[in-house]
Parts: sequence; structure tokens; C-alpha cells
Amino acid sequence: MNEAVDVRSRIAEQLAFARQLLRWIALGALSGVLAGLSSWVFLKGLERVTEFREHGRQWLVFLLPLAGMGMGAAYHYLGGRSHEGTNLLIDEIHEPTEWVPRRMAPLVLIGTWASHLFGASVGREGTALQMSGSLTDGFSRVIRLSPADRRVMLVAALAGGFGAVFGVPVAGAVFALEVQGVGRMRFEPIVPALTAAIVGDRMLIALGYHHTAYATMAPHVTPWMLIRVAAAGLLFGAVAAAFAHSTHALKKAMAKQVTWAPARPLMGGIVVIALVTIFGHAYQGLSLPYLVRAMEGDHLSFAVFALKLLFTVVCVGTGFFGGEVTPLFVMGATLGAALALPFGISGGLLAAVGFCAVFGAAANAPIACIIMGAELFGSGTIVPIAIGCVVAYIVSGHQGIYSSQRVFGRKLDFGATTE
Repeated sequence: MNEAVDVRSRIAEQLAFARQLLRWIALGALSGVLAGLSSWVFLKGLERVTEFREHGRQWLVFLLPLAGMGMGAAYHYLGGRSHEGTNLLIDEIHEPTEWVPRRMAPLVLIGTWASHLFGASVGREGTALQMSGSLTDGFSRVIRLSPADRRVMLVAALAGGFGAVFGVPVAGAVFALEVQGVGRMRFEPIVPALTAAIVGDRMLIALGYHHTAYATMAPHVTPWMLIRVAAAGLLFGAVAAAFAHSTHALKKAMAKQVTWAPARPLMGGIVVIALVTIFGHAYQGLSLPYLVRAMEGDHLSFAVFALKLLFTVVCVGTGFFGGEVTPLFVMGATLGAALALPFGISGGLLAAVGFCAVFGAAANAPIACIIMGAELFGSGTIVPIAIGCVVAYIVSGHQGIYSSQRVFGRKLDFGATTE
């Protein structure tokens, strides 16, 4: 009799588990659909505004200060907490207190299109994450999810947005788990996160969007080559730290010295005009031509990554919208291309390592970036990319581009944690 009761109890437990699993797969898929649709709208619009600017309308940069002030005013007077960006999503994952503003999605979409139209050096991941997070949290509000379930859905939204916008679904899922804090990953949301990332990526492809295709690499890995990659990783980590510290310092200085928020991007736009006058237009927007050249093995000047860093620090630090990730990809890849000749490593390979390592260190997400490298450049690159990412992550310090990340443990203080 007791055995029969135990069997029924175990069956009931398994059925409850199956229902819960199916529920989270369904919710994750819905988040992925929202991420894929919003990313498609954003990326197609981004292509058009970039083409419009680059085809004989580079003079639009002279309107960047006014455009920046207009975007700043919209956020200042209408945005509420939307100006906190991706950090707001991470904060709500840590401690859900209030709904993500529904206005965040249209504000960041229009703001990023405007930033690129007028030539600011910003990225695209912030927009994808914020649109996905805002829409997913709006859906969670409609179906009245609990705060604990909201947290899981926001993790899924990060995974869906990242996986869709860069075409790396597995890395997107891991990124969403890893980016919340330094020193700890929580795996409870892994099912909806992976589901959202895969569905978001497939949705974007089904709608006809084509990501940049990189050549698959199969390098001959030797111990001496890995030592040189590790040495390059030290420089990748230093660049990631320099970018994160410079951006945060500029934001802090602007907030202290310029009390009216819309004036900050106005001033940043004026600085960008001066930089463009001196160095040209190549560092505006995403600067993807430099990324393509680096991945093709061109030995670029060290000035390329340094100027991209300068342009992006000015734009992000003064309040332009779009994010930092693609500029970080460009910085890492072009630095790798510049280091390839003195380090005696294939330019394309070291560019791929830099592509992943600089962002992995800046975001404190090395595992996601190792996986991203394998997804983008082939599994044959995983060992050198892993070495570069881990070294860069260790030397970059704890401060990254996401100020809402929590530090649960020092990077090399094994066994010690801080709550």
C-alpha cells in the first residue's frame, strides 16, 4: 500500500515538473518572439538610417548636438526610469520593485536610430536588450506574473535580445545568466533563457535578416602561440578597463557639472564634430568596415582602436543611446589586427580573439564570449579565444560597462565571496 502511494506521489511530482517545464518553455518562447520581432524592426531601420547617412549625407553630423539635446529632453521629461537603460533590467532581476516602463522600447528605438542617423559612435545591443526587456515585462504585467517569475522573464528577455541581435543563441543564453553579477551564475532560468535566445534568433532569420558571416577558422594551436595570445589578452583587458573607467568617469563628471541632462549630449555632439573634423567620418556609427578589414587579416594601425575608443567614450559618456557592445567588438578586433604582426599571429585569428576578449572583459562575461567565439568563428578557435577572454577578464578589474552588476566574489580570490 505504501509503495503504491509512493509511486503515485512520484508520478504526481513528475507531472507537476513537466507542467512547470512546459510553462517556462512557452513563456521563454513568447519572450523570444518579442525579442526577434523588435530586433528585426530595429536592425532593418538601423540599416536604412546608416545607408542614408553614409551615401553623401555625412554633413548630418553637424546636427548631432541638436539631435542629442532633443533625445536627451525626451528622456528627461518623458522617460521616467528609462534613462537607466540595461542597468534598469539588471536591477529588476536582482530586486524586482516596479515594472519596466513600457515607453522604454519606443524611446530607445527612436533614440538609437537618431544617434546613428546623425553619426554618434554607439552600438546596438543596448537597444535590443532594452526593447526586449520592456516588451517582455509589459507582457508579464498583462498576465500578472509574480515578482519571482518577472525576474526569470527578464533574464529570458536579455537572452532573447542578445541572441537575436548578434545571431549567437547559445552565447545569448549564457550572457543573460552571467551578466547579472561577477563571481556567480544562477542556472534556474536556463530553460526559458535558452528558449528565448533560440526563438529570437530563429525569428529574426525567418523574417529575412542576415547577420554578417565570418570565415570559419581552424588555426594550428601550439603552446607558444597560446602564450602570445595570453600576452595579447593582457592588452585586451587593459583596453576593456580603460573604456569602462573612462565612460563611467565621464558620465559622473557630466552629471556633476551639467545639471540639465539634455545639455550633456548637446556638448558631446559638439566634441564629436571636432573629432570628425580632425579624424574623419570612419569612426561614426558602428564602424563595421574596420571590423570587416580586421577579420580579413588586414594589419591596421593602433590608431584605429584608440580613436574608436575615444569616439565611443565621448558619445556613450555624454548620453547618446545604442550601447557599447559593437564598438567594443570593433576596438577588440582592430587592436588584435594591429597586434598580429608584432606578436607573429594570424591577423584574422587575433582579431577574433580581441573581438571576444575586449567585450568579455568589459561586460564581465567571459564564458558567454568564449561560446560566442565558437558560434561566430568556428569551434577550432575556442582554445585561443578562451585564453584571451580569461586573461582579459582577470586583468580588467571588477568595474565593467554595466554598473548594476553585483560583485559576489573577487576574480582570483578563490573560495572568498561577498554578499
